[in-house]
Amino acid sequence: MGPYDVRDLLTLLTIPRVGPIRLRALLERFHDPGRILSASPKELVQVRGIDRSRALLIARSSPNAAVITTQLHKISSLGATLIPYWDERYPSLLSRIYDPPIVLFMLGALTDGDRESLSLVGTRRPSAYGERVTGDLARRLAEHSLTVVSGLARGVDTVAHESALAAGGRTIAVLGSGLDVPYPPENEGLLKSIVRQGAVVSEFLMGTKPDPTNFPRRNRIVSGLSLGTVVVESDLDGGAMITASSALDQNREVFAVPGSILDWRSSGPHALIRDGRAKLIMGIDDVLVELRLQRSSIAGSPPPPLPSLTLFERAVLDRVGSEPSHIDTLVEESGLGPADALVALLGLEFKGLVRQLPGKWFTKM
Repeated sequence: MGPYDVRDLLTLLTIPRVGPIRLRALLERFHDPGRILSASPKELVQVRGIDRSRALLIARSSPNAAVITTQLHKISSLGATLIPYWDERYPSLLSRIYDPPIVLFMLGALTDGDRESLSLVGTRRPSAYGERVTGDLARRLAEHSLTVVSGLARGVDTVAHESALAAGGRTIAVLGSGLDVPYPPENEGLLKSIVRQGAVVSEFLMGTKPDPTNFPRRNRIVSGLSLGTVVVESDLDGGAMITASSALDQNREVFAVPGSILDWRSSGPHALIRDGRAKLIMGIDDVLVELRLQRSSIAGSPPPPLPSLTLFERAVLDRVGSEPSHIDTLVEESGLGPADALVALLGLEFKGLVRQLPGKWFTKM
């Protein structure tokens, strides 16, 4: 990707119904945000995932001078940095998930050492036990030079960030709002401390409020920045469980802290352990043993090249495992339409990566 006008990139981010996967497909085709905005609907519909209605939305969009000026002013006044996914500063671990954010808005700075990160997540209402475990894990991770990633929320997230900072370690906070709308408001001071000793990132435009629909998107970044995710305490439908699911989808390690069977806050970790989706841990040593190979093979190596895969093929391949998966499941999990998913699976089958079984079931080769 060559030089580009940041105003064009910000304009693309304001277009509805065009998410990270489709934006990446467009950028891979046109190689420049400005060329996308000047393309005709006929040219745009040639990009997979762009139907006529989306093509018309893109073709009819134009930079809103007032909106773009406001965005640039807020970025500048905060001292924030805008990092597109093709920038060398973009986190390598995050770039490997199938739907990485097109842009990260960042306060503070990322370092090479942040490639060795672990996320700590959990309920906003932890028990005294949960707070103690979170604090101990965060401090020990800092002592082993691993960066602690979390979501700046109340409860477990706050304890994780504060404990990492107190131990002199690095921490990264991921927001479900614009950088200029810290949430929860009482953590604004903590946010400023993190900026001095780590980074705060968001994929949302300045001014974006912390709407509930933003947090699943935030959670995939939390896990995507990390070699593994630890769920300390969570109920069965808590946000931490969404982060754990995202980590599993991204082929990252998931760890769970056991607790009392009488405490609802342990129902989530216990379900993960029971279902074989997470490894039970009783301390930092259990985590370090599991991450030892990943710290050398994942964090220390460049992203594996997949030049022959389209974005849609990659999205489907990430969800095909050694156990057979039905086409309906792959469609739901990949977010693709049935036709797009079938075309992607056919392409993967031709490339020797996927095998089709009777009844529209698929496995990895």
